[in-house]
Amino acid sequence: MAPRGARGGAGGAGARAGVGAGGGAGARAAARPSRGEGAAGAARAAPAAPGPAAAPRPWELRQGEWGRLGWLRGCSAAGGGGAGGERVAVLLSGGVDSSVALQLALAAGHRCTAFYLQIWFQEDFRNFWGECPWEEDLAFARGVCERAGVELRVVPLTDDYWGKVVSHSLAEIRRGRTPNPDMLCNSRVKFGAFQAYLDATYPGEFSRIASGHYARSERPPGGRVRDGGGGGEGGGGAAALLMSADREKDQTYFLAGLSPAQVERAMFPLGVLTKPQVRDLAQECGLPTMDRKDSQGICFLGKVKFSEFVEEHLGRWPGLIVEEETGEAQGFHRGVWFHTIGQRQGLRLPDGPWYVVRKDVDTNTVYVSRQYYSQEKRRDTFLCGGFNWLEGEAARPADGARLQCKVRHGPAIYDCTLEYLGDGSTGRVRLDGNDQGLAAGQYCVFYEGRRCLGSAVMLGGARAGD
Repeated sequence: MAPRGARGGAGGAGARAGVGAGGGAGARAAARPSRGEGAAGAARAAPAAPGPAAAPRPWELRQGEWGRLGWLRGCSAAGGGGAGGERVAVLLSGGVDSSVALQLALAAGHRCTAFYLQIWFQEDFRNFWGECPWEEDLAFARGVCERAGVELRVVPLTDDYWGKVVSHSLAEIRRGRTPNPDMLCNSRVKFGAFQAYLDATYPGEFSRIASGHYARSERPPGGRVRDGGGGGEGGGGAAALLMSADREKDQTYFLAGLSPAQVERAMFPLGVLTKPQVRDLAQECGLPTMDRKDSQGICFLGKVKFSEFVEEHLGRWPGLIVEEETGEAQGFHRGVWFHTIGQRQGLRLPDGPWYVVRKDVDTNTVYVSRQYYSQEKRRDTFLCGGFNWLEGEAARPADGARLQCKVRHGPAIYDCTLEYLGDGSTGRVRLDGNDQGLAAGQYCVFYEGRRCLGSAVMLGGARAGD
């Protein structure tokens, strides 16, 4: 049985997946009538915030204390000096982190406008899952802005989001790879399409874009933010991306795909705080979001399960589950795209535990093993490509450099060696440890101490002699 998405053409992911036979944006995106919701579309202003209240705003009551505690250091001005005075576009999601980031930017003296990025396809969620998750988020964002006395604008970027993040992710999943949509969302939408929208709609007006990410940016004295978004090569005054004060919540992994120009323009007010401190500040300010749970999982799914989303867009394609060592069939799967390397749950095989060790997309076969953690199956070396260096190509580490590396979001980090192959467009990473979850399509992110250097995409495993 062919996957439902393949019925649109040989090798294609079909109309709903947005991936055509050639692997590009497919029928779903092309057939969708234009709604004027791309980066060039006009933002819709949310209902106007009430006039100035008689009582001071929450951040006004605390800005002196926050300054003395050093909590405003994440809001410093672009020139590397003290805080204050810039026009800042604050990305507001309706969660507690971005809500507190807005309070800190205001307390630092910046002139802020909040922007909510609408990236959901309303019809998808209403037709298939019964609810539209962004409506609740937007209601919380409005409440935060009303309390802060800040204007909120809604920017519809659904078409940009589908074309730049979702369709690419579905195409990678269908190829049996493990993409990271959250990294793409940051570089291509939040600091990409939105930044292009700002520059086109409000030319020269907003010098910084602030978000609720747990990260820090550092600029040399006199460093200036360059105009425009995207793809610069770094150079004088390039900003550095640093780990946040909270190692558990640190999100530099998700930001490692930004361009040097995007890093220079970014502001991360929460970088000097821990998550408990952020929660405390939200409580002190009485923010509507103070008790909201943190979002979990992939950015565009919300409450929808990953397997449900994949099945809706790629369908099912049943195939064999085969034991790696013996070649014997052990059962059946619903489609290779429902499984990832190292997976244990959901295989439904007896006499386990079983782990996914590899996938063959051409034969639609999932290979499993019960000896996943045996010494001879160490997984500590992989190939990578598509390097992105946050401070520009000139900051590329030397061949054979000793660095640190994360292979997924979280506090776990490995010492490693990076070696370049051929013309340097690909490389081999040797971890000083064993990681059983390495999979093609994942990102590896490189560090030197607390400084985030950049990222690359894993291409697959490699033997030491390769």
